[in-house]
Parts: sequence; structure tokens; C-alpha cells
Amino acid sequence: MCAMPMQSAAPPIQVGGVVVRFLVERERAGGGLAMFEFDVAPGAKVPVAHRHDAYEETLYALRGLLTWTVDGERFELAPGECAVIPRGAVHRFDNLGTETATTLAVLTPGVLGPEYFLDVAAVIAAARGGPPDPAAVGEVMRRHGLTPA
Repeated sequence: MCAMPMQSAAPPIQVGGVVVRFLVERERAGGGLAMFEFDVAPGAKVPVAHRHDAYEETLYALRGLLTWTVDGERFELAPGECAVIPRGAVHRFDNLGTETATTLAVLTPGVLGPEYFLDVAAVIAAARGGPPDPAAVGEVMRRHGLTPA
């Protein structure tokens, strides 16, 4: 257990078939990291392949299977397994299974926060059930330090 419990004040954020729960926001960790869990429903629309040059992303699978593609290599991440996505690596994920997958993500340093997911959710909501505007999604990604591939 942490010497000082760190609870995020951010409520869960729904982005299509993905739900994000921040556990530690960058401000609470002095910018050193950000940590969140995310659930991915089977067949959910997920982010396009992208990279981030300002932080590493360490993943720990908690439930279900996500299929990841990192720099062209494809692998499944099962519960109890972890993976590190280095800065600059082009990556994406899919839930090809039949159950919701839950993964813990730790970003070092903690560059990305709930604002990114809220901004993407707003673009999706603006589409009113249709496909989101790819230019708007790309703009949000770039504003928050992600580069669409």
C-alpha cells in the first residue's frame, strides 16, 4: 500500500466502447507519472495507430485479452502480463475477444491526463452516432502529445 493514498477526483470517462478511470493524475505525482485503468468492450472502436514521443506507456493486463500491435509486431496481452511501449513506437490495440478487457496503464512521465479523453469524447459526441471527424480527432491527439500514424 502507498504511504500516502492517492485517489483521483476524476470520474470514469466513457469514450465509445472504452471506459477510462484515472487512479493517479500527473499533478498528484509531481508530474512523474499518470496511472489509469481502462476497459475495452469486445469490438470497441479504439484509437487509431499512434505514437507519443514524450512518455513511455507500461501496460499490465488485469482481465480479458487485448491484441496489441507495436511497430508492426502483433501480440496478445493476457491477465498478469505486462508490456512497455517505448517513446516513439507506433501502436494500437483491439479487443477481438468476447469479454471486456481491463488494463492498467502507467505513463512516465505523467504527460497525459483526463483532459485528452474528455476532449476525444466530446468529438465523438459531436458526431451524434455517426463516425467522428478524423481531422478533429487528429487535432485533439496532437494537442495532447499523440501523433496519429
